[in-house]
Amino acid sequence: MTWSPSSAAYSEPAWKILVIDDDPDLHPLTRLVLKELTFEGRSMSFIHGYSGADARRLMREHPDCAVILLDVVMESDREGLEVVRFIRDTLHNPWVRIILRTGQPGQAPEAEVIAAYDINDYKDKVNLSNQGLITAVTASLRTFKLLNTLEATRQGMNRIIKANRNLFEFHSLGQLAQTILVQFGMLLNPDPTARLPDAFAAAIKHGMIRIHAASGAYERLIGQAVDEVLSSSVVGLTWRALREQAHQFTEHEFIGYFQAGTGMENLIYLDVHRRLNEVDRDLIDLFSANIANAFEQLLLHREIVKTQKDVTFTLGEVIETRSGEAGQHVRRVAENSRLLAQLAGLSVEECELLRMASPMHDLGKIGIPDAILNKPGKLTDEEWAIMRSHTEIGEQVLRTSDQEIIRTGAIICAQHHERWDGKGYPKGLAGEAIHIFARITSLIDVFDALTHKRIYKPAWSIEQALELVRNERGTQFDPHLVDLFLANVNQFLEIQQAFD
Repeated sequence: MTWSPSSAAYSEPAWKILVIDDDPDLHPLTRLVLKELTFEGRSMSFIHGYSGADARRLMREHPDCAVILLDVVMESDREGLEVVRFIRDTLHNPWVRIILRTGQPGQAPEAEVIAAYDINDYKDKVNLSNQGLITAVTASLRTFKLLNTLEATRQGMNRIIKANRNLFEFHSLGQLAQTILVQFGMLLNPDPTARLPDAFAAAIKHGMIRIHAASGAYERLIGQAVDEVLSSSVVGLTWRALREQAHQFTEHEFIGYFQAGTGMENLIYLDVHRRLNEVDRDLIDLFSANIANAFEQLLLHREIVKTQKDVTFTLGEVIETRSGEAGQHVRRVAENSRLLAQLAGLSVEECELLRMASPMHDLGKIGIPDAILNKPGKLTDEEWAIMRSHTEIGEQVLRTSDQEIIRTGAIICAQHHERWDGKGYPKGLAGEAIHIFARITSLIDVFDALTHKRIYKPAWSIEQALELVRNERGTQFDPHLVDLFLANVNQFLEIQQAFD
């Protein structure tokens, strides 16, 4: 008899639009203009208020509002401006997009308002056409989504670090496996009162996939075979991950495929009970990378080595980048960066820190539109400028953290496209002004990218890629690191082959 937890429809909620105006006739008109508007496949949900007091109350009740259409003149000539200050300074809400609308622009001159208040648009009601309102709201939603994506990523990064810190406290791989499932749940939903995802860890032995750790609704199935107790859809997804030896995502599920150094194959399955978005997927990948690194470090301890024969759960291969063709790129970058750091004489702690942080080198690409990121042809000057901004976006997301790994990731994000000769971006740093971690990641990243197919180019041969590295010695790359790389290239190629 097969079994699966109950599930519900996974649909995205509507965007909340707060309309605040003391003119009751303007509310139905606003709804009429915007009622058919959709953005990113989501419709609009309208909340109405008629005074500054209403605005304050409603913003407390609905902090997730995306856009507020706010009248300036209500109880007083500048009531709307006071509401703006309340939202930004009292509620500390920098995300909601505020569009001021006024029928009396002389009461609050535009130049003064823009300079003194944190608003996002200022419109005269008389001149605001239907299309103008649609355009303003759409632009605001686009910015709101980007800001929330970046904030969710920043918070997720901090949760990843906290989760990894906890993992190092364990001396049993069995406990580690169980804890990883719980940490995945906390990563995707930090609310301690929220329902944990239905999750299990499984391994294949003698042609059978058997559950050996679980959380949520699957907990009672520990020790049983997947084929015998789970629904056909979950069984099919599990075998597909095993057959393709790759992570799999559905609308609301993730199943990770991991192969240990001994060849043992392991799987992690999560059902998060909601739609997985791009941030969720990127965090899952990054968490998997860091979990694998923590796991490998634990394997160095004799006690772990002795007990690993009794444990069927291991973590190994990780991370797919947002660009589908990049495959195990970040994993190879992490491992080869660690190797080059060792050859360069960095301490064990620094090598491990670089291995943990280097997978985040292209984190800023989360803010780059898919149309540019996955464009097969040559980018225009404007598109290239947007693409280059991923270095600064990644740094901005990570730099405020008080965690060492995250701060290191910020440095690598910001500097991995700088060049030894000072002709790189974004700041034109040169020589040893570029952090050693970024210099290492830059060389490894370029070599790996050249030798693997990308959407905009075929894979280069090893010989072609090595020739470019030689030619860029002292120009793009640190000459000492190039010498170390070329002298030990077979070790780097072995790592590449292991994670291809």
